[in-house]
Amino acid sequence: MALSGAFGVWALYGSDWLRVAHVSTAGTKVLTPDEVIAVADVPMNTPLVSVDTDMVAQRLRARLPRIKTVAVVRSWPHTIDLEVTERTPELLMRSGGKFVEVDAEGVRFATVATAPKGVPLLEMTAADSPSLHRFGTDRLRRAAAVAVAHLPETVLKEVRTVRVRSYDSLTLELTRGRTVLWGSEERGRQKAKVLVALLKAAGDARHFDISVPSAPAVSGS
Repeated sequence: MALSGAFGVWALYGSDWLRVAHVSTAGTKVLTPDEVIAVADVPMNTPLVSVDTDMVAQRLRARLPRIKTVAVVRSWPHTIDLEVTERTPELLMRSGGKFVEVDAEGVRFATVATAPKGVPLLEMTAADSPSLHRFGTDRLRRAAAVAVAHLPETVLKEVRTVRVRSYDSLTLELTRGRTVLWGSEERGRQKAKVLVALLKAAGDARHFDISVPSAPAVSGS
């Protein structure tokens, strides 16, 4: 028994067989496998069992904010697999001629030179609103991201700008000069369903108020 245990320890730590020889990636879309592997910095030719997978995952999330989640998995006998899920932009914020990508959780995760197609702009105009002091910029940005995340693709492609004046005053600016008073982030799924129905029933209207989804209003046809 002692001999078999000693052999097992030697095989895991001392053998040349169970050592890191390869690092693979899966799930990358914008990021490249090479940059993920470089940032992961997995020590090569070390015992596979000794790789601190939690530390590798922490390093990747810290240095590559586009990564939402990552699983670092030992694949015996020679490989570390990096299974990545990237954040996707729901909104964009202008910044010095470039665009900051914001995901569905309101997290700003990357700055890009060219705006991704079909992603609405976020305009924060809450500087003088008490909501800014009460909820903070992060909460207001998240409220806007949550609102658009509820929209089906057929409606989302019509949204050009999401304007946040306060926590209770989110407005969607659509194509053809149409506006949607969304109100707060509350009851977002219900509001999205109501908006879809209104756009079908009153497609020529210019203004849609769904801040109280049980009593929507349209005007300006």
